[in-house]
Amino acid sequence: MDVASQIALRERFAAGDESVLEECYAEYGPMVLGYLRRYVSADEAEDVLQKVMLDAWGAHRRYDPSRSLEAWLLGIARKRAIDSLRRRKRDVVSLDDVRELSDDDGRETAERFAWAAEVRSALGRLPEVQREAIELAYFAGMTQSEIARRLDVPLGTIKARTARGMQRLAAMLETGGAG
Repeated sequence: MDVASQIALRERFAAGDESVLEECYAEYGPMVLGYLRRYVSADEAEDVLQKVMLDAWGAHRRYDPSRSLEAWLLGIARKRAIDSLRRRKRDVVSLDDVRELSDDDGRETAERFAWAAEVRSALGRLPEVQREAIELAYFAGMTQSEIARRLDVPLGTIKARTARGMQRLAAMLETGGAG
């Protein structure tokens, strides 16, 4: 989703436009579900996701559309995951899981998820040759020499693609996606 569409979605959500609920679920549901699965079972995560979306919609008037909707939803998800862990009576819950969710680390995790989504979105808007060089370097762990051999292009070309791609990526993230 491009930046203009994200802004429009956030504004429609805050205004209470009911037609936006399905779009929010489609856009942010998979990310929130992935976040929840780190803390609760897969079956439970689906139920908690439903609760998160209902809670978010019920509180749409408190949402500030100038802020990230992803981060706001993840904050609600964090609270609902804690609630779900607290309700478990017969299961033993790892103290580390509760700590990660209940202190600053839980908020940091939610912020990291939101940031990662922004980075993925920005990466998707890079020219393919720059995106490919960055993905091979950072996600496949390849050196620039390995990338050059794999793509059968000069090493200098890979260095330039990576540098230009990183500059573009930084500019997009700094300006909220424009660039």
